[in-house]
Amino acid sequence: MTESFEAYTNRILSYVKGRNPLELQAKMPATLEFLVRGAHPEVLLKSPSAGKWSITEIVAHLADDELVGAYRIRTILSKPGTEIQAFDQAEWALRGKYKNISVADSLALFKCLRQANIQLFDLLEPNQWNYYGIHAERGVESIRDIVMYYAGHDINHLMQIEEILKTA
Repeated sequence: MTESFEAYTNRILSYVKGRNPLELQAKMPATLEFLVRGAHPEVLLKSPSAGKWSITEIVAHLADDELVGAYRIRTILSKPGTEIQAFDQAEWALRGKYKNISVADSLALFKCLRQANIQLFDLLEPNQWNYYGIHAERGVESIRDIVMYYAGHDINHLMQIEEILKTA
């Protein structure tokens, strides 16, 4: 049985409960780099099962998702209450040829985008954390909610990477 969208969101947010999402996000690039450093290319390209992403694809997804998040947050800041379009991550992975992007390139993009987002978060006024957009699937989401979601999303993918590395 496939996990419902609501169950997925609740699971992702549960990873962050009682933790500082900004600290988690700030640590993610170094944690990700540590995990993939020295991994054999075959391991990076190994899919854990049919239809599941390899480490190469996960890191490419994280880079693209960080780009999406950067755009969404900046759009919300410039136009609070704006609609937030969902995207089909499986299609992005397929059409974006994630399998063919080096982990080093994806990691470099992720690190750059994450640094820019953390810098923006550090500059937000207290009231700006409550600015929100209306996500096509998740409904009303404040910048605070998005930051929490992305921190949990990071943890989710770190666990997937760790599992692939364990079985390599």
